[in-house]
Amino acid sequence: MGGAKRMFTLGGQEVRSFSQLRNEYAEVDTFYLNNSSRRSRTPSGGPTMTGSNMYLYDEYDPPPRKPALSARNPTRQRVLSEPDLRHSSMGNHDSSIDYDVTEVGSGKEPARVVIKGNKKVFFPPMHQKIFDPTPPDKRMQLSWVYGYRGFDSKKNLWVLPSGEIMYYVAAVAVLYDKDEESQRHYTGHTEDIVCMDLHPSREMVASGQKAGRNRKTQAHVRIWSPETLLTLYVFGMGEFSVEVSAVAFSQLNGGSYALAVDGGRERILSVWQWQWGHLLGKVATLQDELSGAQFHPLDDNLVITYGKSHLAFWTRRKDGFFERTDLIKPPSPTNIVCLQFEPDGDVVTADSDGFITIYSIDSEGSYFVRLEFEAHARGIGSLVMLSEGTLLSGGEKDRRLVAWDSMQNYKKIAETKLLESAGGIRTIYPQRPGRNDGNVYIGTIKNNILEGSLQRRFNQLVFGHHKLLVGLATHPDEEMFATAGQDKCIALWRRNGLIWSTQTQMECVSICFHPDGGVLAAGTGDGHLLVINSENGNPISRFRVCGSSLNCVAFSPSE
Repeated sequence: MGGAKRMFTLGGQEVRSFSQLRNEYAEVDTFYLNNSSRRSRTPSGGPTMTGSNMYLYDEYDPPPRKPALSARNPTRQRVLSEPDLRHSSMGNHDSSIDYDVTEVGSGKEPARVVIKGNKKVFFPPMHQKIFDPTPPDKRMQLSWVYGYRGFDSKKNLWVLPSGEIMYYVAAVAVLYDKDEESQRHYTGHTEDIVCMDLHPSREMVASGQKAGRNRKTQAHVRIWSPETLLTLYVFGMGEFSVEVSAVAFSQLNGGSYALAVDGGRERILSVWQWQWGHLLGKVATLQDELSGAQFHPLDDNLVITYGKSHLAFWTRRKDGFFERTDLIKPPSPTNIVCLQFEPDGDVVTADSDGFITIYSIDSEGSYFVRLEFEAHARGIGSLVMLSEGTLLSGGEKDRRLVAWDSMQNYKKIAETKLLESAGGIRTIYPQRPGRNDGNVYIGTIKNNILEGSLQRRFNQLVFGHHKLLVGLATHPDEEMFATAGQDKCIALWRRNGLIWSTQTQMECVSICFHPDGGVLAAGTGDGHLLVINSENGNPISRFRVCGSSLNCVAFSPSE
């Protein structure tokens, strides 16, 4: 009630806190309120409030009483205003709080507060939006997925017969039509997609996910149609402990078999007749780091697994057991990262040291090293064997794309190098599979998708942050938003397209728009504030605010 400063019972005891009112006077239903700090013998008339039996008199002098002991500091005084009397957030008043609320207006007037002896005035915003707590009558529908997952996954880019580019981000498989600037999404998974493969007919897709925390999010493999986006088959529920780290279709029998590798401690390899959900056989590879697994294109019962200090051939017998042949095993330091096949079935591998090795089979059925050469400085990210016998290799560290002629003992044909801003090569896929035009799509470790060839420069199709994204701000008037991440990159987006991106010298952890939309402010992890022109991304100013991370920044809405 306005103006009330003191409260008394009919017996004259003063109520000093809301906790005392709740705990000691819960059974009392009538009180006197006073709006003056001085005492008078004669109460004068004033407003009353019914329903709770509370009455307000301008002045009232309660009878003397013995003061009660209080744990609070008797010298600390706090002046209660109308909001304090009606809306106590904690239910009691702590004397250790070093502030006094001296005056609070009706919502349009400034609030005056004394903090540790200093008077502060807080002005309300000039333009206040009316808050409507009513839930909307609309449902959310996925419209667009931004970015590409290339920093921690391999073999994650394909081209469908429709010309759409297929890749996965989180638990969503994205089908992107670059000509129509549109996306379609397969959302059947309940956890992040870890691996994927395209059926030899290119009419079905197998995708494996990691395990969640309940039965509905178990690791499993889903077979689905990229044309209708409908789930056709599901297998492996309860068979995988951590995640499905690799999945692949067989080639010779038209993709009737599918293999899957469990990402658990034993790295169990299993082969399935996926149309019926039948498990044909499984074996523990017992490899700490397994990069992948594939069927041999000329033998559906031969599976090749590869990884750190590991290259093994697994021949599945009719009884479901596997016979193992190791070509590389510990303590070899070789780390096989990707694998391809020549038209005659010879195996082509690439390792983390930049070497390409070709394995052939002798008359006795044993594999031997036919050729080995250094193709890149340090690691190789991807190998692709084109239909005419040209091998494409991409370097993760040197960012080089090189073409090799397998018909001439892998003589180098041509090469090009990507820009440093694009990142190293993670995966390569022909733009038109079966054609020999040399045009390819490249996914990079910096989460970009590029298109181009060895004869022409590469253009960016998809941009994404390649480290943690922690800053997001929407434009106050237009359908635009800005993002900032720990990759030292700030980007501005309009609907489905990237307008600009700029590199900063520091990791950004927060971002906001000016109320007129012309300026962006970004807070960094080391306490700097960056001011950027939102029209073109050019820096305007930079200054240090504090010595810690600026996790939240905002402009005043009235300035």
